[in-house]
Amino acid sequence: MEFAELIKTPRVDGVVLHRPFMPTVEGTLCLTGHHLILSSRQDNTEELWLLHSNIDSIEKRFVGSLGHITVKCKDLRMIQLEITGMEECLNIASSIEALSTLDLVSLMYPFFYRPMFEVIEDGWNSFLPQNAFKDLESMTDEWRLSEVNKDFSLCPSYPPLVAVPKDFDDETLKKVATFRHGGRFPVLSYYHKKNGMVMMRAGQPLTGTNGRRCKEDEKLINATLRPGKRGYIIDTRAINVAQQAKARGGGFELEANYPQWRRIHKAIERYNVLQESLIKLVEACNDQSHSMDRWLSKLEASNWQTNVKEILTTACLAAQCIDREGASVLVHGTEGTDSTLQVTSLAQIILDPGCRTVKGFQSLVEREWLQAGHPFQQRCAQSAFSNSKPRHEAPVFLLFLDCVWQILRQFPCSFEFNESFLVLLFEHAYASQFGTFLGNSAAERARLCLPEKTVSLWSWVNRPQELERLTNPLYEPNSLVIWPSVAPQSLLLWEGVFLRWNRSSKCLDEAYEEMVHIIEYNKELQTKVNSLRRQLAQLETEDPLLHTP
Repeated sequence: MEFAELIKTPRVDGVVLHRPFMPTVEGTLCLTGHHLILSSRQDNTEELWLLHSNIDSIEKRFVGSLGHITVKCKDLRMIQLEITGMEECLNIASSIEALSTLDLVSLMYPFFYRPMFEVIEDGWNSFLPQNAFKDLESMTDEWRLSEVNKDFSLCPSYPPLVAVPKDFDDETLKKVATFRHGGRFPVLSYYHKKNGMVMMRAGQPLTGTNGRRCKEDEKLINATLRPGKRGYIIDTRAINVAQQAKARGGGFELEANYPQWRRIHKAIERYNVLQESLIKLVEACNDQSHSMDRWLSKLEASNWQTNVKEILTTACLAAQCIDREGASVLVHGTEGTDSTLQVTSLAQIILDPGCRTVKGFQSLVEREWLQAGHPFQQRCAQSAFSNSKPRHEAPVFLLFLDCVWQILRQFPCSFEFNESFLVLLFEHAYASQFGTFLGNSAAERARLCLPEKTVSLWSWVNRPQELERLTNPLYEPNSLVIWPSVAPQSLLLWEGVFLRWNRSSKCLDEAYEEMVHIIEYNKELQTKVNSLRRQLAQLETEDPLLHTP
């Protein structure tokens, strides 16, 4: 298919663009296969380059022959185009709708994008499982990297290499895979260096109504327990949901078969409920016609902050079991590709200072989201404005980023990266020129040949000039476990995402620049103090009479 077939009117002059907190611009609107572009001949006016894949929905209306198109984006921005002439306006609108709803992955922009920057570090090779395993090997010899899934046939949503207990051969793993949803047998998620405890993740066990069991599965997870110790299974579903799953062939670990494990149920919402929550939240944030009381009521009714609280609470529980109870943990929900990953990745941010660095966080996203099989293509196909009925869409990754922001806000000196880094990841998960978030699994990315045909987001992020923009000036490495508060008064609305197009950030930007200036000035003064101290020490050694009593 040619993009030209979908573009009825490629260019329109005299289009007026309205954007939040930016001056109105009149110029020429151009449609290409992947972008909506508006450029003006006026000096000092910024061009608009908008990826079609970033467009969630459009609305059109007419006042006489003047057409108004409201473009609602997946990054929650809304822009307005004024186009003279009904035919041109209708043509532009239908072209945008067609180009923004292309389903074929190979037609998406990352396959056509050619970087204008020098690729110093190939992001596709930055976080390979075998390199991460070398770090694990330096701490323990109880695990091995298995290639049992090298052709993705055992578990389509797992990567080719997974870390499993050393004493279990691949044949045993194959038996366990038949007992877990989607073949997602228990694999290592995190090793806690401090006490040797581990966190594993998996899909639900397929116990069904007959109470089916798998002795290999029982032995596999028992292998992670220390003598005389109990483990914790954190099921991210309410007990009634887990009970209902048995009727569909799923279920949970029965106490009789897993006597050394204590099962805890934590209700984290899924799919449609989360998507509905996002839609209600964004609707509340964009509706400025009501009183503060009504706005707060709509905000509460969205249940977004409740979802954030539940996820953070469960992650804190997992971290507490590992660090304070000295127990190993297995986390799963139904598939093990959504709430499970929210919990395992947030627990690591709480426990592991390495995950709070820029590179460490990239490695976490790669390992616990991309390699672990979170279906980004499905979950991020629509954002909060889409008119079509949600199928598999859900803001699972956005909720994770919101939780990270909550911890970052509570511990502003413990993270090497700043809020801009989290916002950037949100934007690129929904629409990007890079191939990192394309596909639903490692298997799909391999089939699409993404490392050969697209550029990695990490290649761009890890350039010095970009790292400088994404680095937190307050950062001071903190080797301790950090325990976030989940009290309602401690959890705030993430304004940097949900209100950034509704209110000007000018004052915040100025305050941030002033803070950076104060930090730099403080460093200069500290350097001078250290220099003077060295000079004084030198003078004292040269002339003992200078010694102060």
